[in-house]
Amino acid sequence: MSETRGNLRQNVPLAPLAWFRVGGPAERLFQPADVEDLAAFLAATPADVPVLPMGVASNMLIRDGGIAGVVVRFGGPLAKVEVEGTTIVAGAGALDQRVAQVAERAGLSGIEFMIGIPGTIGGAVRMNAGAFGGETRERLIWAEALDRKGTLHRLTNAELGFAYRHSALPEDWIVVRAAFALEHGDPAAIKARMEAIKAEREAAQPLRVATGGSTFKNPPGHRAWQLIDLAGCRGLTRGAAMVSDKHCNFLINTGSATAADLEALGETVRARVLAQSGIRLEWEIKRLGKAAPAPETATAASGLSDTNGVPS
Repeated sequence: MSETRGNLRQNVPLAPLAWFRVGGPAERLFQPADVEDLAAFLAATPADVPVLPMGVASNMLIRDGGIAGVVVRFGGPLAKVEVEGTTIVAGAGALDQRVAQVAERAGLSGIEFMIGIPGTIGGAVRMNAGAFGGETRERLIWAEALDRKGTLHRLTNAELGFAYRHSALPEDWIVVRAAFALEHGDPAAIKARMEAIKAEREAAQPLRVATGGSTFKNPPGHRAWQLIDLAGCRGLTRGAAMVSDKHCNFLINTGSATAADLEALGETVRARVLAQSGIRLEWEIKRLGKAAPAPETATAASGLSDTNGVPS
């Protein structure tokens, strides 16, 4: 890849880049200079080499053995946000919260909810991210994505096949840009709505801790956190992994947890909810990469316990 204009590195630690602060290294990490650079890179990369786009890894659990192939990180032109009349056009690497702030400054209403989503536009399109009564699909006009041959496609809202926390985007396509239809609004009202969302998030969710956001999808007609609470999982721990006692649909790394600890704790929560309610929770967090053998010294600390320390 000598013709690549971006930055291509080998064996790059991913834990410092991930919200959970866990995970092994990327075999290779590529930061493209722009869309054309990424397209050329994909065209020259063999089809059997895995390629994973990664934003700020706010909803990813990267396993301890790391990720094979190439992890693509976005910045520069791929994180640009532009206002075109009442349309916002944002690169895949743009933070959802920054897009909401740009809209606010332009006096545009419709995506205030994005101030409560700690991810990037690429991930928002991929999973139809939503929060506080809003979803990506409600405002999206089109999204552009590269296939594995480096060909650029523009997909309409209908073509993306949005559903709850889901899009029909092919798994190996990489979102690079998206456009959102907004409308002029009262700047004071827009700001007030965003401040209310931030306050609600602050009050209800564990912030400034190593977490990955909402762990499980809400089953139809139910709230995941309530099912988890009813199953007695609030405060449940495995090693240094913990079910938040503030919002029990969040897992937390309290300091020295491994990805294996967090994933095993999540599976325990799923099993307890299934036994208590008959409902099988689906992971919302993306679990990626390969597992690594647990250190022998961690064996004694890997048992589950509830908040009073009783093994379970």
